Amino acid sequence: MQKERTFKQKLNLFLKGLLMGVANKVPGVSGGTVSFVLGFYEELIFSFKRVNIIALKFLLNARFKSFIQYTNAQFVSLIMFGSVFSYFSASLILDYLLEHYELYVWSWFFGMIIGSIYYIGKDYGQWTRKNFIFLVLGVTLGLGISFLTPAKENDNLWFVFVCGIIGVSGMTLPGLSGSFILILLGNYVLLLVDSVNVLLHVFTSILSGDFKVLTDPVKIRYLKIIAVFTSGSAFGLISISHVLGYVLKRWNKIVNAIIIGFITGSLGIVWPWKDKIYATNNGAFLFDQEGNKVIENYQRYIPEMYSIDTLIAIFFIFFGVGLILAIDYYERRKQ
Repeated sequence: MQKERTFKQKLNLFLKGLLMGVANKVPGVSGGTVSFVLGFYEELIFSFKRVNIIALKFLLNARFKSFIQYTNAQFVSLIMFGSVFSYFSASLILDYLLEHYELYVWSWFFGMIIGSIYYIGKDYGQWTRKNFIFLVLGVTLGLGISFLTPAKENDNLWFVFVCGIIGVSGMTLPGLSGSFILILLGNYVLLLVDSVNVLLHVFTSILSGDFKVLTDPVKIRYLKIIAVFTSGSAFGLISISHVLGYVLKRWNKIVNAIIIGFITGSLGIVWPWKDKIYATNNGAFLFDQEGNKVIENYQRYIPEMYSIDTLIAIFFIFFGVGLILAIDYYERRKQ
């Protein structure tokens, strides 16, 4: 599976990982959908599937070259490095845009998901009655998850480990937003906001020569939490990939029908017109580490059709659809 890649191909994979990382951080948007649309989903799944007993034997016998070739390590490392790098770069830009132009950003995502449904479905082939039933099942599951009520925050390390397993599903299951699942589990702010911010603060403090942060019990608590969450994510990534690799090989059409349905159902999560419902405790608002109110859920509504904001939002929906169609056109031109 390992391929010799040019610098341009390596940069392309890094940028794809960057986009997947940005998508994974946004509640309602699935990094798996990005990998599906950009054409590296199956290679990603089957690469993770190669982390097994054979790969472990290569490592134990110091056959590092064989390990790298067997696990397609160059491909995986470029995608993962891009994904991790996005949390400290591109996703910060996205955070700014969501804060100041939230309606337009959600409209853009909404349009891209609509375009993704077309992109994935156009090459599906013939729809049988059985596959259509699985499509409806996927839509139903996606919509059902969209309207669940979130739980309260829980920093128990065993639960954090489980959150890692479930949260990484957004990378491996197109249409299932890992970030949104973490909101439902009550731990989105804890794991993807507070802990990441503390980790970044600790790194910058150590690089500047300040090692006192390592004696701060609050910082240590967050470092433990993110370490356990990362371990759960790694475990989930490998275990889920083994299951997906098996089912993709055996029931490819059925799995793709469910994926298309799930992505369609996820439109309920990224519906642009919604009001925030903030988390409270005994009538008082809860705040994250940066002093922002913690979002518990959303109240969706139908917009006023002829307002300027609505018309601009509709433009961004079409822009998102057009972006995916442009990717489709570019891919067909390359063939």
